[in-house]
Amino acid sequence: MQTISSLEMRILEENSEYLGVSKHILMENAGRGVAEFCRKILGDRNVKVVVVAGPGNNGGDGFVAARYLARFYKVTVFLLAKPNEIRTFEAKENWGILEKMKLSVKLYYGYDLEKLKSLLKKADLIIDAIFGTGLKGEVREPYRTAIEYINEAGKKIVAVDVPSGLNPDTGEIHGVAVKASYTVTFHRVKRGLEKRREYTGEVNVVDIGIPPEAELIVGPGDVVAVIKPRDAYAKKGDFGRILVIGGSEEYSGAPALAALSAMRTGADIVVVAAPSSVADVIRGFSPALIVRKLCGRNLSVEDVEKLLALSNRMDSIVLGPGLGTGEETREAVISYVSQLKEKPLVIDADALKILAERLDLISNRLVVLTPHAGEFKILFGVNVPRDVEARAELVKSKASEHKVTILLKGHEDIISDGERVKINYTGNPGMTVGGTGDVLTGVLATFLAWSKKPFLSASAAAFINGLAGDLAVRDLGFHITALDLIGRIPIALKDFDLGFKP
Repeated sequence: MQTISSLEMRILEENSEYLGVSKHILMENAGRGVAEFCRKILGDRNVKVVVVAGPGNNGGDGFVAARYLARFYKVTVFLLAKPNEIRTFEAKENWGILEKMKLSVKLYYGYDLEKLKSLLKKADLIIDAIFGTGLKGEVREPYRTAIEYINEAGKKIVAVDVPSGLNPDTGEIHGVAVKASYTVTFHRVKRGLEKRREYTGEVNVVDIGIPPEAELIVGPGDVVAVIKPRDAYAKKGDFGRILVIGGSEEYSGAPALAALSAMRTGADIVVVAAPSSVADVIRGFSPALIVRKLCGRNLSVEDVEKLLALSNRMDSIVLGPGLGTGEETREAVISYVSQLKEKPLVIDADALKILAERLDLISNRLVVLTPHAGEFKILFGVNVPRDVEARAELVKSKASEHKVTILLKGHEDIISDGERVKINYTGNPGMTVGGTGDVLTGVLATFLAWSKKPFLSASAAAFINGLAGDLAVRDLGFHITALDLIGRIPIALKDFDLGFKP
């Protein structure tokens, strides 16, 4: 049986809305699915149904179910909150509809738990729509007592999506949980339900209309999954310390672009470690950059000890932009990676070419490889097909074989960790200009520092980098530079800062 985590479900819901299937539609389908299931077990009997609802979307699903069931049964809804405490637009809309159905639905709200207990005793069926997948931490009052009253009522119970109090991912009980007769879950079975039949009862899956593309494409949901919310008491360093190892006597721009894009994405501290031949040039790009000067004109084995010491203090590391592939640099890269303790690592550009011979050094680590088609051939010895489905299958195969996450850059970016695969459609032909891949690397390093999840970070970075490129082309036409993308990263992320809380 295919299962899904609460985070994966959140991603699908956001991506569905991106595709045009709104959360309002998903809630409508979910509530109707619950009502249809209740109709099957109740039949045409004249019975009383009590919906116990929380102030989130799970409660909203319960409101929709109540509306459908009111055509056939005596329905009461008890909201364990005040109406102005309902948290989402969709749930508020559906509560408002119930408020107008004065002849067919009885509404109660607030914290009169003795009244709730009385209603439950008279019910023939109880619908649990308190928490769903949104619960964090121990169940607190008044919800704890409400759940105890539901369990003590001795009636049939239908849980909406997940029995309230049960962790949807682990099956852990958060102090107390509803012991349902039936659970109507949405899209797929949540992982925590599998071994908790004493709480879930019979599990039924309802299709709520999430399009298949919501799982295949990269969308806003993937960004929500890695964004780190900003606490009012946050301090410097809480949002990531990133080390960029790059530059050579021939190249200075690539590591600077990666570092600047990491800062624009939201990293607190970005350190560039570069050879002495270019360190001062990189420092001149921005006073916000911290630059550590290495020994020679190019990266060498003499630098490895210093790089390892710097790496210990970092949350993620970028290796490769502008490094070059000379023999001394090759030796240094292999020596550094072989000694590096487990750290989230983005391998790009020249480091990809160097490590093509030693992929064993990066297997089973928190690593993302970011090749374009030419670098992919150097890495794996195969040409990248043009057909997007064939490309996706190839990337998934190589990611599985080498136990890494791969972000193949192209007209459509392909991301895979060997088990999952996603396709990103943001971006445009204006991004063929040099440096846009370095921008992607910086965005990715920041997301990886925040989440420690290579596949999700790579997916989100591809989306934001492409979106920044789309914004740049919208404003400037195809006459852009990588710096134009960096300037638009905050715009691409602005809605996530203001409107989303993972």
